[in-house]
Amino acid sequence: MNGDTRWYQQAVFYEMNIRAFQDSDGDGNGDFRGAIERLDHLLALGVDCIWIQPMYPSPLRDDGYDVADYMDIHPDFGTLDDFKAFLNAAHARGLRVVTDLVMNHTSDQHPWFQAARSDPNSPYHDYYVWSETGTEYADARIIFIDYEKSNWTYDEVAGKYFWHRFYSSQPDLNYDNPAVHEEMLNIMRYWLDMGIDGFRADAVPYLYEREGTICENLPETHAFLKKVRAMMDAEYPGSVLIAEANQWPEDVRAYFGDGDEFHMCFHFPIMPRLYMAIRQHDRTAIYDILERTPPIPENAQWLTFLRNHDELTLEMVTPAERQWMWEQYAPDPLMRINLGIRRRLAPLIDNDRRQWLLLNAMLFSLPGTPIIYYGDEIGMGDNINLPDRFGVRTPMQWDDSKNAGFSDAETTYLPVIDEGPYSYRHVNVAAAEKDPNSYLWATRFLLQARKQSPALQQGKMSWYEIENKTILAFWRVHEERRVLCLFNLDQQRQSVSLNLGVFAGKKLVDLLADSEELTLNEFPMVLNLEPYAAHWLRIE
Repeated sequence: MNGDTRWYQQAVFYEMNIRAFQDSDGDGNGDFRGAIERLDHLLALGVDCIWIQPMYPSPLRDDGYDVADYMDIHPDFGTLDDFKAFLNAAHARGLRVVTDLVMNHTSDQHPWFQAARSDPNSPYHDYYVWSETGTEYADARIIFIDYEKSNWTYDEVAGKYFWHRFYSSQPDLNYDNPAVHEEMLNIMRYWLDMGIDGFRADAVPYLYEREGTICENLPETHAFLKKVRAMMDAEYPGSVLIAEANQWPEDVRAYFGDGDEFHMCFHFPIMPRLYMAIRQHDRTAIYDILERTPPIPENAQWLTFLRNHDELTLEMVTPAERQWMWEQYAPDPLMRINLGIRRRLAPLIDNDRRQWLLLNAMLFSLPGTPIIYYGDEIGMGDNINLPDRFGVRTPMQWDDSKNAGFSDAETTYLPVIDEGPYSYRHVNVAAAEKDPNSYLWATRFLLQARKQSPALQQGKMSWYEIENKTILAFWRVHEERRVLCLFNLDQQRQSVSLNLGVFAGKKLVDLLADSEELTLNEFPMVLNLEPYAAHWLRIE
């Protein structure tokens, strides 16, 4: 890989669930050998970095986020040698690889916890947070409100309560114990030595607990994370550290530190507001959250996305907005979970190609590094009849053969989608390859156009003021290069008047159209925007 230490600022990420991607040995589970077979799909798509969801040995009660061994590969996914082969194959194609690191908790099946609960004198007992009463930290919210009634669970073997911010099968680690720090740093070194390009650190706001607080975003958490970053910068320059901190942007800002904490942080609140904007036909929600987003260090970057492996979170909206989003996008209660919506991108927008293009064009032009969730590039559907968040984690659909070309097994880890408009018989990579109007070809086109524009990749953003609130408009500017991004959020045609007299005589090229370039010599310029239209207007 090249030596650009800020490669992440211009990249496009692809979130891959190994279990869901390709089965090579016929056991019904995707694996690393299978994923190697499909890497050329990602290369053709135009992504730069693969984010691998947890791959560790696990009882899989939480799809791998319940880790039972941090230094091995789940046998369903292959071996360490298989992982190394995958890593080498990705790097040979110029694709970087980051992996999930579950910092906050382990599985209750982890040997650390088994030793901790069995022997109060074990050094591992202090790897976890215990209580005699289970009454401490009462101000901390319960995150999985559909499944848990308390952040404390009584353990019969230990005769004590243990602390957990997520499922009761996931006891939280005790970061007040320096031994836990060293364990985590050594785990990171183990994988970085193997050649990975960084980590997506899961659930980082919850590492510490303090009485009288909500047990989120505590100073002690940031102190530890700075320690992690210092180790990575010193020993593994060019690797990237990514924070999953589902918080308001002003709270997430602290996770960048002074450029000495995380390289990247997810921008969770922008995501639901993109959906709000197209259903309200109003840019205000997008405008307000971006205005609320503070500046970040020069070496930092936001990560943006439309969907991922979890629910479409509605934590960072008002209760009224949440109810409205549920009514608009999740009218069936089966579509809802916790404080969110468990649906994929295409079903959310009723498979409307215009809205799909609009959302992706906004995602790829707003500030930040975009992430594509596996299967969304072909418009995969979901299965709301599956429990928890598994409805959006079904097998990748490659073709119309048995099990969508994912596996030869009689039974797969989750059933493929085989009914309705999102059946693998209709929605699959092979079919999309043959259709120039498919989401697959559209994704490739958008990513290619983005790569050709330094302004879209790394330019500064400023608003282009338009009175009509159905139009979202902003500049992306990098050095002398500039692109005016225009989006019609309405289902009706809209006209917009552009006063670009300062650029008289220059050429105007729409990166998202086949139209010929125009010379700017008529002011104001009136453009008619089709319903849900997207334009990237480069001035040159």
